[in-house]
Amino acid sequence: MKKIKFTLFSLRDLLVAFGPMLLVLCIIVGAAYYLVDPAPDRVIELSAGPENSSYQRFAKLYATELAKNKVTLHINPSQGSQENLQKISDPDSAIQVGFVRSGSTETQAAEDKGLVSLGSLFYEPIWIFYRSTKEFYTISDLKGKRVNLGAEGNGMHRIFSQILNVNNMQESDVQILRLNDVDATKAFLGDKMDVVVLSAASDSPLVQQLLQTPGVRLFDFVQAEAYTRRFPFLSSVVLPRGIVDIGLDIPSRDYHLIAPTATLVAHESLHPALTGLLLQAARKIHSKADWFSDQGEFPSDKYTEIPVATEAEKFYKNGPPMLQRYMSFWMANFFDRMWVVLITAGALLLPLSKVIPPLYVWRIRSRIYRWYGQLRIVEQWIDEADENSPLQRLEKQLLHLDDIEEKVNNTSLPLSYMEELYHLRSHIRFVRERLQERMKGVEVV
Repeated sequence: MKKIKFTLFSLRDLLVAFGPMLLVLCIIVGAAYYLVDPAPDRVIELSAGPENSSYQRFAKLYATELAKNKVTLHINPSQGSQENLQKISDPDSAIQVGFVRSGSTETQAAEDKGLVSLGSLFYEPIWIFYRSTKEFYTISDLKGKRVNLGAEGNGMHRIFSQILNVNNMQESDVQILRLNDVDATKAFLGDKMDVVVLSAASDSPLVQQLLQTPGVRLFDFVQAEAYTRRFPFLSSVVLPRGIVDIGLDIPSRDYHLIAPTATLVAHESLHPALTGLLLQAARKIHSKADWFSDQGEFPSDKYTEIPVATEAEKFYKNGPPMLQRYMSFWMANFFDRMWVVLITAGALLLPLSKVIPPLYVWRIRSRIYRWYGQLRIVEQWIDEADENSPLQRLEKQLLHLDDIEEKVNNTSLPLSYMEELYHLRSHIRFVRERLQERMKGVEVV
């Protein structure tokens, strides 16, 4: 005889009752996952800067941080800020993000091109190094000098032209050269040019080298505050005395500098979730104090003429999204995208949960009810039989009743429904007794 396994509930019937609904919900959630709000890409294309530049160094730090969340950052070299801006603006370019110096564009032009700022990252002072027996006090002292502004595409030409303009000078008043910063520094130290203009973070190796080279002077923007009033994208910063080398007292006095800020700029098509991830990386990388900024001053939604992205504004106001504080990036992003669908699914589950338990009960009891149907057929045979009924037909019904009893005895039900099974078995015995009594009446005849 088949061994019957006793259980508190029937897993098979449970799956049959709940399965179709769960399958429909899974299909809905799966379709919504791909259609409601597309998942963020796992690759970000970033335009950085020349090799060994601050932009390149910071880009590598970003790549390391993003890799922790299984997002790959492809670093694309460029000549600098202006080229980065052009690449991000180009609809045919794959570049989504880049470092752009403040003052590189106008607000309206940025909006028209679909550019958004994720925030300013660090001060990028304008360093004007020169060789002279006397100190330069105004920009007009550069007249007739050979001035290098860096390679085409670095964005310095635009800012330097504005500086010349407010000093009542034209570009023709100086001899502009466009060597890259490394080659220009070599030429400058070899007396092949008079002035080198750099815009770089304080940790730039070239800046560090020139600050410590004997005979090289740094231009002091004594009118720095006036420049910041004319150009809102500029800030006034001070290079403190002795900051390079306290023991050697380098520099030997404070220097005033004007500084645009390096800004993380993206195209508006960048997925909002990736915006938050980039900003979390930016906070880790740029929040430390340096020569010009205080602890926690950067990243910031200030110092940029490009409109700040909505997601970035939320980040600066509230910090990282709540879910990302407790979950992995991809898990938090899933729930963030799918919460509407999940709430809707929950709302559907509530009324369906009242229908499914009765359906489960009906599934269990239907195993008993179908045998009651067979049992009723046998009773009808008994009621219709009389003294002239063939004995063989009644015996056939007895065999049928034995078959029903055997199958009932091998029926597996949860323990909570065993009482009904025992009732059925007692009713089978009752019908058998009736059938046997009827058979005796036929035999007597």
